[in-house]
Amino acid sequence: MSTVQAGNQTSKAKLAVFWLYVTLPLAWGVVNTLSQAMKLFK
Repeated sequence: MSTVQAGNQTSKAKLAVFWLYVTLPLAWGVVNTLSQAMKLFK
């Protein structure tokens, strides 16, 4: 049973790293796009 728990922890860690890998560039792109759009409406 400890092997399953260790595998579960590893997959949760990989999932967390994956979501950071996806959401950080996505969030940067959204912020960058909004800041560029605000320049158009000034």
